[in-house]
Amino acid sequence: MAVQAALVAPKIDPRSEFAGILKEHTAFGNPEGSGGGDRLNSWFDRLLIQSGTEMDGTVLMLLSVMGSIFLGGLAFVIQENLLTTAMGGMVGFVVPIAVLMFLKQRRQSMMLKQTPDMVDELARAARTGRSLHDCFRIVAEETPEPLGSELRTCSRRLRFGLGFEDALSSLPERTGLVALSVFSTALIIHEQIGGDLVEVLERLARTIRDRLTFLGRLKTMTTAGRATAILMLALPPAIFAFFVIRDPAYLNNLMAAEWGRRVTILAVVLDVVGSLWIVRVLKTSQRV
Repeated sequence: MAVQAALVAPKIDPRSEFAGILKEHTAFGNPEGSGGGDRLNSWFDRLLIQSGTEMDGTVLMLLSVMGSIFLGGLAFVIQENLLTTAMGGMVGFVVPIAVLMFLKQRRQSMMLKQTPDMVDELARAARTGRSLHDCFRIVAEETPEPLGSELRTCSRRLRFGLGFEDALSSLPERTGLVALSVFSTALIIHEQIGGDLVEVLERLARTIRDRLTFLGRLKTMTTAGRATAILMLALPPAIFAFFVIRDPAYLNNLMAAEWGRRVTILAVVLDVVGSLWIVRVLKTSQRV
C-alpha cells in the first residue's frame, strides 16, 4: 500500500515549492488592463526592472516626492513665487525618473554589445556535445554584468526544474531587447522540436552583429537630426526659465492679460505635442 501511495502521490510544482523564498516586487500596473492608467503604470514597472536597480517602486515614488518638495521649496525661497515653485516641484519630481531612464538606456546598450559574444560562446559549448541546460549554465556563469545577472536568473529557474519556455519567458521583458527575445524563442523552439542548435546560434550571432553595425551607421547618419531634436526639446523651457528667473513678476504680468494666457496655453500645448512626437520618432529609429 505504501508503494502504491507513493506512485499516485501528486507531483510538486517547483514554482510553488520555491515561491516562499522569492523576493516580493511591488507592481503598480495591471498586465491585463487596457486603460491609459494601466499602460502608464506598466511602463513604470518595466522601467524599474529594465534599469537594473534593486529599488522598489514605492521608494522611487518617495524619492520623486522628496525631490519635488526640495526643488519646489528652494524655488519658493529664492523667488517667493507660486508659479516658479510649481515649476521647481515638477522638475524635482521628474529627475529620479529621468535618471532611471538614463540607467535603462545605458544597461540595454551594454547588454546588446554582450549578446553576440554570449551567443557565440553558447554555440561553442553546444559543439562539445553537452546538454543545452549545461551549456546555458556554463555561459551564464562566464558572462559578465549586466547580461550575466539576467542569464543567471534564468539558469537558477532551470535548476529549479522549469523548462526553457518558463525559465526564459521573462528575459525579453526584463531586458527590453529584441535580440534577446529572438534568442529566447530560438532556445524554446529547439527544446520543443530539436534541430541543429549550433547552426541556429551561429546565424543568430551574425544577425545580431549585422544589426549592431546597422544601428551604429544609423546613429552616425542621424546625429544632426537628433541634436536638432534635443535642441528643440530643451530650448523653449530654457528660455522660459530664463525670463522667470530674471524677472519673478514676468509670468504674473503675462498671465494677467487675456491674450497672454491664450498664447501661453497654446505654446505649452504645442510644445508638449511636438516633444512627444520627437521622442516617439527617436524611440522608433533607435529600437534595439
